Amino acid sequence: MSGLTSNNASVMPDRLRGQLFRIIASWEFLLLGVAILIFLFNVQASPYFLDPWNLSDATYNFTEKAMIAFAMALVIISGEIDLSVASIIALVSTCMGFAVQLGFDTPMLIGVAIIVGAACGAFNGFLVAIMGLPSIVVTIGTLSLFRGIAYIVLGDQAYSGYPKSFAYFGQGYVWWVITVEMVLFTVVALLFFLLLHLTSFGRSVKAIGNNPTAALFAGIRVPRVKFILFVLTGIMSAIAAICLTSRLGSTRPSIAVGWELEIVTMVVLGGVNILGGSGTIFGVFIAALVMGMVTFGLGLLNVPGIVMSIFIGLLLITVIALPIIIQRTRQRVAS
Repeated sequence: MSGLTSNNASVMPDRLRGQLFRIIASWEFLLLGVAILIFLFNVQASPYFLDPWNLSDATYNFTEKAMIAFAMALVIISGEIDLSVASIIALVSTCMGFAVQLGFDTPMLIGVAIIVGAACGAFNGFLVAIMGLPSIVVTIGTLSLFRGIAYIVLGDQAYSGYPKSFAYFGQGYVWWVITVEMVLFTVVALLFFLLLHLTSFGRSVKAIGNNPTAALFAGIRVPRVKFILFVLTGIMSAIAAICLTSRLGSTRPSIAVGWELEIVTMVVLGGVNILGGSGTIFGVFIAALVMGMVTFGLGLLNVPGIVMSIFIGLLLITVIALPIIIQRTRQRVAS
C-alpha cells in the first residue's frame, strides 16, 4: 500500500512538471515575455509612455484591428483567409454615412452597419463555402469590390454630421482612462476564447483546419461552419467600422487602408498556424498588445509611419518563416 502511494506521489509531480514545461515552451508564453520586454524598453525610451492618458490613447492602435483579428483567427484555423476585412470597413462606414444623410439616428446606424457587414461576410462565405472557390482569390476580389463601391459612392468626398451620441463608441470612456473600445475589445476576446476553446463549434473549426475531408466524414457540416466564420468576420469588421468611424467622426473611402496586413500579422504573430489547424485566442490577445505597444512606442520616438509599415511586413515574414526554419533544422539534426 505504501509502495502504491509513493508511486502516485512520483507520478503527480512528473505530470505537473510536464504541464509546466509545455506552458513555458509554448509560443504564447514566449510572446508574453516579448510583451514584457517591449513594455520595459518603452518605459526607458520615453518618459511619456507611462502617462495613463497616453496609454489610454495607445489602445486605439490595436483594439479595432484586434476585434477583427479574433474572428480572422478562426477563419485561418479553419484553413481559409479573409483579405477583404478592411474593405468591408470602408463599405460599412460608407453605408452608415449615407444613412446619416437620410436622417438615421445612432441605433439605426448600428443596425445598418451590422447588416452590411454580415451581408459582405455572407457573400464571401457563399463563394468560398458553398461554391468551393479559393478564399484567397475570392477575398482579393471582394477587397477591390467593396472598396470600389465606397469610392464610387463617395469619390473624393466625405460623409460627416454623425449624431453626438454616435461618438461614444470611439471616443467615450467607461471609467477614468478605460475607453469603451478597450472594454469592447476585452469582451470580444473573452467571447471568442469561449467559442474556440470551450464549444463543439470551436473543435469543429480546428478539425476542419487539420483535415476537412476527415471532418466531413466525421459528420461536421464543413460548408456551414466556414460560412458562419465568414459571416462572423463580416460582423466584427462592422463593429470595428462603428468604432473607427465614431472615433474619426467622418467617413472616407480610404478608411482603414492596409489594415488587412496588420490583422493577418496580428493573428500569425499570436501563434495561429497560417496553414490552419491550430492556434489560440490568448495568443492573438497578447499579439495585439505587442503590436499596439510597438506602434505606440515608435510613435513616441517620432519614427515615420513608413518605417512602421516596413517593420510590420518584416514581422509577418519572420513569424511565418521561423516555424518552418525550426522544423527543417530539427529534421536535419534528427537525420
